[in-house]
Amino acid sequence: MDAACSTQLIDGDGVFNVSGVDHFIKEVKLEECGLSYAVVSIMGPQSSGKSTLLNHLFGTNFREMDAFRGRSQTTKGIWIARCAGIEPCTVVMDLEGTDGRERGEDDTAFEKQSALFALAVSDIVLINMWCHDIGREQAANKPLLKTVFQVMMRLFSPRKTTLMFVIRDKTRTPLENLEPVLREDIQKIWDSVPKPQAHKETPLSDFFNVEVVALSSYEEKEEQFKEQVYNLRQRFFQSVAPGGLAGDRRGVVPANAFAFSAKQMWQVIKDNKDLDLPAHKVMVATVRCEEIANEKFSSFIANENWRELEEAVQSGPVSGFGRKLSSILQSSLSEYDTEATYFEESVRSSKRQQLQEKLLQLVQPTFQDVLGHLRSGALENFKNAFEKALNAGEGFSSSAKSCAQSCISKFDKGCEEAVIEQANWDTSKTREKLERDIEAHISSVRTAKLAELTTLYESKLNVALSGPVEALLDGANDETWPAIRKLLRREGELAVYGLSNALSGFEMDEETRSKMLGDLENYARGIVETKAKEEAGRALMRMKDRFATIFSHDSDSMPRVWTGKEDIRAITKMARSASLKLLSVMAIIRLDDELDNIEKTLTLSLFNSTGSNATSKSISTIDSLASSTWEQVAPEKTLITPVQCKSLWRQFKNETEYTVTQAISAQEANRRNNNWLPPPWAILALVVLGFNEFMTLLRNPLWLLVLFVGYLISKALWVQLNISGEFRNGALPGLLSLSTKFIPTVMNLLKKLAEEGQAPPTNSNQSMNSTAQSEVTTNGESSSSSSSSGSPPAKNVPIDTSA
Repeated sequence: MDAACSTQLIDGDGVFNVSGVDHFIKEVKLEECGLSYAVVSIMGPQSSGKSTLLNHLFGTNFREMDAFRGRSQTTKGIWIARCAGIEPCTVVMDLEGTDGRERGEDDTAFEKQSALFALAVSDIVLINMWCHDIGREQAANKPLLKTVFQVMMRLFSPRKTTLMFVIRDKTRTPLENLEPVLREDIQKIWDSVPKPQAHKETPLSDFFNVEVVALSSYEEKEEQFKEQVYNLRQRFFQSVAPGGLAGDRRGVVPANAFAFSAKQMWQVIKDNKDLDLPAHKVMVATVRCEEIANEKFSSFIANENWRELEEAVQSGPVSGFGRKLSSILQSSLSEYDTEATYFEESVRSSKRQQLQEKLLQLVQPTFQDVLGHLRSGALENFKNAFEKALNAGEGFSSSAKSCAQSCISKFDKGCEEAVIEQANWDTSKTREKLERDIEAHISSVRTAKLAELTTLYESKLNVALSGPVEALLDGANDETWPAIRKLLRREGELAVYGLSNALSGFEMDEETRSKMLGDLENYARGIVETKAKEEAGRALMRMKDRFATIFSHDSDSMPRVWTGKEDIRAITKMARSASLKLLSVMAIIRLDDELDNIEKTLTLSLFNSTGSNATSKSISTIDSLASSTWEQVAPEKTLITPVQCKSLWRQFKNETEYTVTQAISAQEANRRNNNWLPPPWAILALVVLGFNEFMTLLRNPLWLLVLFVGYLISKALWVQLNISGEFRNGALPGLLSLSTKFIPTVMNLLKKLAEEGQAPPTNSNQSMNSTAQSEVTTNGESSSSSSSSGSPPAKNVPIDTSA
C-alpha cells in the first residue's frame, strides 16, 4: 500500500488548522472528487490501537504508540489522511482517545466535541472496543457510546451514519455469540440516553446502520490480524455506491467545500450550539457557490476573448456578436456548474442565476452598443437607399416604404445575430426608435421635397407672371385687367396641374393636397397683386412717360417738330387723357371681373374740371375724391386711394406743364423765323420815301461801290454770326447771344483781311481758296455752336393750357 502523509486537522487545544487542511486537500486532489468520496473516522479508548488499525486498514501513517515506553497518549486532537489504494477517494480521521490520563477529568468537553464533529463529518464511524468489555456493566466503551448517542440528539442529520464496532483481541468466543450481546448493550445505552420529545420512541436503526466486526490480537496473532484487516478493507471499496457502507449520500457536502464545511462545523460545535446539518449544508452551499460564482465572474472579466469582443464593439458592429458572447458566457456558467454541481440544488441554482444576472448586467451595455451600431447603420443605409431611389425617379411613398422595410428587415436580422442565448432581452424598443428615426427622416425629406416642389412652381409662376403683368400694366388700357386675369388663370392652372401630378407620388391626404394647391393659387394671385402694387408705386413716372410719349410723338411714333401748325391744346388733352387712363387702371386690383366707375369718377373730377368756371360746377365731383376708399371697392383691393389720385394728378400736371410751355415757345419761335421780312406796307413806304436816295445812287456810281462793299461785309457778318439761327429761339436770347459774339467775329475778319494783304501775289489764288474754306468752316462751327448752345429754358410760368 502507498501511505499518504497525515495532517493535523484540529490540534489539542481545539484550533482548526486551516492552512494545513487546504494544503492536504490540494495534495490529495480532493476538490476533483465532487460527491464521490467518503469520510471514515475512528473513536475509542486511549491506547486501544486505533492508529495501528487505521495504518493497516487504510495504508496511512498515523503515529502509533510505542509499547516499550508504556501506555500514553499518542494522538492529540484530530488527524486526517487519505486512504491509500481505495476508490473512490476515502479520507480517514484519527480522533484523540477517550479516558486519557493526560486530560484527566476535563476531557469530557473535548470528547463530546470531537465525537459530535466525527458524527457530523463522517460517513462511517469506527468504534474501537475491547472484546473483554462486551457484557460488562463497567466496560470502557460504555461512556464512549453514551457520548455518541447524546451528541446524536444535537445533530439534526437527514442521513444514517454507519457505526462499525470493531472488536479487538477477539477470544475463542464466536462472533455470532458476541454480536447479540453487544447489540443488547448498545440498545440499553440508547434507551438510557435522554431524548427530545420528538424522538422518545425513535429506534436506534433510524439513526445508525450498526455493523460489528471482530479482529484478532495484533501482538499475539499478527498474521491472522492482517488477514482479517485485509478482508475488512475490501468492504471500503466503492463504499459510496448504493448498499455500500456509505451508501446514504443525503446531506453530503461536495469535496471542494469539505474544508470550509469542516471549519464551520467545528466552530459551531465549539460555540456549544446545536449542529443542524441540513442548514449547515445550505450554508456551506451558499458560501461556496457564492465563492465559485465570484471566481467565475472575475475570470470572465479577465477573459481575453471577452475583452477583444468588447473593444471591437466600441469601433463598430461585430459580426456574430451574439454567438461569440453566448459562447463565452456559457463557458463561464458551465465552469460554475461543474464546480458547484454537488451542492444543494436550490442554492446552486440561485447562485447560478445571480451569476448569470451579474454577467448579463456586465455585458448589457456592450449589447446596447451593438444595437446602437445596428440602429445607426440601418438608419444610414436607409438614408442612402432612399436618396438613390428618389434620384432614380421612383415615387416618394413607395420608395420610403420599400427602403424602410428593407432596412428594418436587415436590422431585425442583425438583432437576431446579436441576441445572447442566456438573456431574454427585448430589442423592440431599439427597433421602435429606429422606426421613429426613419419616420422622422422621411418626414423631413418629405417636407424638404414638398418645399422644393412649391419653390419650383412658385419660381415658375414668378417668371410667367411678373414680366407679363408689368408689361400689361405699363401699356394700361381697357383690356389690361382682362388680359391679366386670363394670364393668371392660364399660368395658375398650369402650375396647379404640374404640382398636382408631382404630389401624386407622396400619397398625402386630400385635405393637405388641396391646401397645397390652394396655397399655390393664392401665391400666383399674390404675385399679380404684389406686381400691381409695385407698378402703382411708380404710377406718376408711368403717367409722365406716357404723356411724354404721346405729346412728343405723332401717330407714326415719329418725334414731333413744332412748325406752328400743330394743335397743342388737342395734343395735350389727348396725352393727359391717356395718362389719366393709366391712373384709373392702376387705382385698384381687378382680378375678380367686377365693374367699377373709377375711370368715370377720375375723368369728371380731374380731367373735365378746367378753370374757375368748372370749379363751381364740379365741386360735388371733386369732393368724391376726398376719401381714402373707392366706392364699392374693398380696401384690400385698393392700390391708389382717391386722395392719392388727386395728389398724383396735381403733381403730374405741374411736372408736365414745362413740356407744354416748351412746345408753345418752340412753335412761336418757328413762326418768327419763317416771317423775318418786313410787312408789305413797310416795303412800300421804304420805296416811296427812299426814291430820292435811290436816284442819287444812280447818278453817283461810287456810292454803289460803297454799298456793295457794305453788303459783302454785312453778308459775311450774317454768315459768321448765324443770325437766323440765333433768333430761332426768340428775340431776346438771339440779341444776348449776338452781343457776346459780335466783337470777336469782327476782329477775326479784320485779322484774316490783314493776312491776305501781306501774302505773296503767286499765292493769291491759293489764299483765296483757303479764305473761302475758312469761311465755310467758320460758318459750320458757328452754326453748330448756335444749335448746341441754346437759350436757357424758360421759367415754368403757370398758364392755362388745359384742353
